Amino acid sequence: MPAAFVLINSEIGAEDQVLEELKKIPNVKEAYIVYGVYDIIAKVEAENMEKLKEVVTWQIRRLDKVRSTLTMIVLE
Repeated sequence: MPAAFVLINSEIGAEDQVLEELKKIPNVKEAYIVYGVYDIIAKVEAENMEKLKEVVTWQIRRLDKVRSTLTMIVLE
């Protein structure tokens, strides 16, 4: 099953709101607020690479208050 870690920058002060919205997406298996360059890290799994791409592009990146993302595909 394809998986990726998505590093997310949110608007200042919106980390909790973005985290709650992420947790509503079925393909997001884990999500945490972190310290450092990025604000949130999320583990995403999907049945194929096309679905993984759709989740990141059309669900995560389009969340209100998400400023930018960096996706790291897990090698199997």
